[in-house]
Formats: sequence, structure tokens, C-alpha cells
Amino acid sequence: MSRAKRLVTWQLRERFAAGLSAMYAGEVPAYGTLVEVSGQVNADYAARHPGAERLGSLARVTAERHGAIRVGSPAELAAVADLFSAFGMVPVGYYDLRSARSPIPVVSTAFRPIDANELARNPFRVFTSMLATRDRRYFDPDLRTRVETFIARRELFDPALLDRARFIAAEGACDAEEADAFVAAAVGAFALSREPINKSWYDELSRVSAVAADIAGVCSTHINHLTPRVLDIDELYQRMTKRGITMIDTIQGPPRTDGPAVLLRQTSFRALAEPCLFRGRDGTVNSGSLRVRFGEVEARGVALTPRGRERYDAAMARLVAEDDPARVWGEHFPATDAEMAAQRLAYYRGGDPAAPIVYEDFLPASAAGIFRSNLDRDTRAAGGIDDSGYDAGWLAGTIGHHIHDPYALYEALSQEAPK
Repeated sequence: MSRAKRLVTWQLRERFAAGLSAMYAGEVPAYGTLVEVSGQVNADYAARHPGAERLGSLARVTAERHGAIRVGSPAELAAVADLFSAFGMVPVGYYDLRSARSPIPVVSTAFRPIDANELARNPFRVFTSMLATRDRRYFDPDLRTRVETFIARRELFDPALLDRARFIAAEGACDAEEADAFVAAAVGAFALSREPINKSWYDELSRVSAVAADIAGVCSTHINHLTPRVLDIDELYQRMTKRGITMIDTIQGPPRTDGPAVLLRQTSFRALAEPCLFRGRDGTVNSGSLRVRFGEVEARGVALTPRGRERYDAAMARLVAEDDPARVWGEHFPATDAEMAAQRLAYYRGGDPAAPIVYEDFLPASAAGIFRSNLDRDTRAAGGIDDSGYDAGWLAGTIGHHIHDPYALYEALSQEAPK
């Protein structure tokens, strides 16, 4: 008897990403437009630029997505980690959006593959934020207790789904005949709920932060955005505007220059009003709307070393007050990959400037900027010191999963010979 066909984790991840994308396009039609325009921009750019695939093949770039979700507690984040492990996605990096210029009361990590071959096959990532209820500047003791009680009562994922995910992660594969049902259940866990929302509770959390309300004001989690990758984000911005899609005011991240693209540039269309149901204090249910989900798009460049990141941070700080981005950038970064490699500012396989290593991670300032640009008002923290104890070590310990250091991953890739 022949052995049943097995699907390995990258094949499951490919199906998972595609399933989420199809679901999200049904929920947010403008996302479908974003994907369509991104594909057109990529094809046009690749046709005009011979070196367009230096940071990934056209097929990889066009299929590439990153998602974003939000959860309310370490237990929920640990459940996410267990679920994503079945797709070969592990936590990488620690991000504290409370320290951004536009603070958001969350700490985050990103789940993604880390092996070079896995990234080449399907680099799906999910930026996952957890509500920082331990931070007294946002949550006084009474509100913290009520939020944590609310979160503890809900169940984001079917325990049977998590059990199956842990088994698949341990096996590194699953039978093809069960893959469709498993992936469909995983995708469905992130669908937008249509259950009525307790309006007074949601409004109370909204006074702390719209993000807090989106996380702890409802009984489920959902995809907040799915982000395609584009080779020319400036052209994408213009084409989306011509399609009548309202974009946010800026492209987050480094400026466009003639030198090597670095790290990450992001923009999005404005969050759209989506219909929902609100339940009032008297139990009556009425129609309403929420603006919590938006369409982000990204362009990725070469990963920077710690030295390069110091230069980047210095340049970005200067750009706030300068009106000549190209000049400021030129004072901090050379114009060629050869110089970038020679100065150890960026990562290249085997040190070969013709083999740049793509940046696979995220920028806290850009993430917070995208979040903020889609909110109606700023988050306001009370005075006082932060004694919450949040850091990468705490997060790893409390969810029971090692959080990988992005720099260590890039350094290991840079020791490999160019392909």
C-alpha cells in the first residue's frame, strides 16, 4: 500500500497565506484592488529594470504577504505561536510600540519562516501585537482587572485546532487529505466576527486607545491588514490614488533615493468604515460602523547591520527637520552596494555586494506610524514610569517560545555563499 501524500510546512503556509488573502479580499474589497495594482506595478517595474529581482524573484515578490493581528494576553499570544508553528512560522524580533513617536499600548513580535529556502518558497509573515495591560500609564488597576477578566473568558481558537497544529508542527507535515480542513479552520479563526459589540465597553476602551478597543472590545481576533509587496511603492501610491482610493498622507520609512533600497518602506489606504452591530446598555442591537482595518503595502530593501541601523536612525532623526531628504541620506549612506558591503552597513551573502539579503522584518516607528495614520485620535498615556517589565526575555518566557534575534539570523545568512 502506498503511503498517503504529505504536505510539508511551507506548502501549508502557502495555502494559509492564500486562504487569508481570499477571505480578506471578500471582507475588504479595496484590498483586492491593492493586490491587483501591486501586481501590475511589479510586472511593469520588472520589465523596465534588469536588476529588479535582486531582492527576490518576481514570483516571490508578487505572491508575498504579511498579515497583522492583535491579541489581548500572553495566553492568547502563546496560542497564536502554537498555531503558526504548524506553518513553519516562529517568533522573530521584539517590538515595543509604546516607545514610538505615536505610541500604541502594545508589544509585538512577528511570526515568519527563518530558513533561507523556506523564505524563498513562501515568506509569509504575521506581525502580532499583544495589549500591554500591565502598563499602568494606560490601564489603571480597575480597568486592567476588567480587561484581563474579559480576555480570559473568551476563546480565540478551538482547542482541537491548536492540538492539531502542535502535532503537525512536531511532524513537520500533515496528510494531504486533512490539509484543506486544517487550513480552512486556521483561516476561519481570523475572520471578522459579526457578533454584536457591547458599545459602552468598546467606547470605554476607545478612550484609552482605538487599538485597545479593537483588541479587547470584541470577543474574537481578526486580520487587521494583509500587506502585498511592491517593487515601486511610489508608483503604487500614485496608481491607487488615480483609482480613487484614499491613501494616507505619507510613505513611512526611508526616503526614495538612487542608492540601494534599505529596510522597509510602507504606506496604506485609509481604514474604511465597515458595518457592525452594537448592543446598548438596554440590550437593544443597532447598526453602526467601525474603522479598524486598512490596506497596507510595502517595499523591501537590504537588511542593515547594527552599524547600518545606527546610521539609519541618525538619518531618520535628521529628516524630521530637513527638507532635502536626498542630501541628508547621502550624508549617511553610500550610493552603491559595494560601498555598503565594504563598510559593513548591510548584509550580503558571502560579503558579495551582488547578493543582498532582503530585510524580512519590521520597523516599530513605521508600524506605529501606519497604525496612527488610520486612527481618528492619538493614544494618551497617563504620567508616571513604566514598570510593566515588558521586554523580549519576558515575552519569550511567558509564551514558552524562543524569540529569534533578527540580527543573528541575518549574520548567519551572510556567512553562506551566494546562490
